[in-house]
Amino acid sequence: MNKRAPFFAVFLISYLLFSCQNLPKEKHHITIVTTTGHIADMVRNIVGNKAKVYALMGPGVDPHLYKASLSDLKLMSDADIIFYNGLHLEGKMSEIFQKLKRTKKVVAVSEGIPKHLLLMADSSHGIPDPHIWFDVSMWRYCLKESEKTLVKEYPEHAFFFKSNAAAYDKELRLLDEQAMRDIESIPAKQRVLVTAHDAFGYFGKRYHMEVIGLQGISTLSEYGLSEITSLTKTLVVRNIQAIFVETSISEKAINSVIEGCKRKGHKIHIGGSLYSDALGAPNMNEGTYIGMFKANVKLIKQGLNK
Repeated sequence: MNKRAPFFAVFLISYLLFSCQNLPKEKHHITIVTTTGHIADMVRNIVGNKAKVYALMGPGVDPHLYKASLSDLKLMSDADIIFYNGLHLEGKMSEIFQKLKRTKKVVAVSEGIPKHLLLMADSSHGIPDPHIWFDVSMWRYCLKESEKTLVKEYPEHAFFFKSNAAAYDKELRLLDEQAMRDIESIPAKQRVLVTAHDAFGYFGKRYHMEVIGLQGISTLSEYGLSEITSLTKTLVVRNIQAIFVETSISEKAINSVIEGCKRKGHKIHIGGSLYSDALGAPNMNEGTYIGMFKANVKLIKQGLNK
């Protein structure tokens, strides 16, 4: 165990609190920090040119494993509002969020979701699945929570924020409806989504697909030979033809499954690389939530219709 880790954590949190207490009273613009790109994109659609929005986690970053750097802490200490996913997605940042709540507005966008709609990752410990963005209807609750917070904090921009949120909510509703039609076009027997980790539970429930993940809900969970062997057997026995990799997770384990299938004489192809815990690059369509979601649905539709 690294003996310096506790000291470093204390130092980071102390730095945060000191910085927050020494911010200037007046600012010329609203500064918002989010953890993931999904949240940043949603907030940008609400605030437009009224605020600057910064995401801590860029393309290909795994939020389950993410640890805040000194530059992240500086960014958060200078922010007016911080939005994060919650539901233990950013597990390594929980203590930082609690400390920051003493001095500024820190909001979990998932707070807007009715609790009965959440899936459980670990029922015995009451830990929910945090991958709420894969059900567009759930993400709309997060939009409403973000809008509510921004309107309350900045009533002078209330009409602007509400109008933007309503326009974006309409886009999300249309996205949800189109995704439903696209997935329904896949023959029912072939609607089995096999991925590197179990991030697509909400997607499966919403769009009527069976979802199988090699790893658990979090990439912190371990997988080994038994998990690879079990998944390989499932693919062979059920004659599943496609498996999907993820942009924010190593392909090593999935490649092991593919090799296992080959040894058993079962031909399987990679259906594509799905965006799971992160968006694409900012200069791509997939760098937005809607673009990411459309790209995933297109890949799933193509991969499972072969």
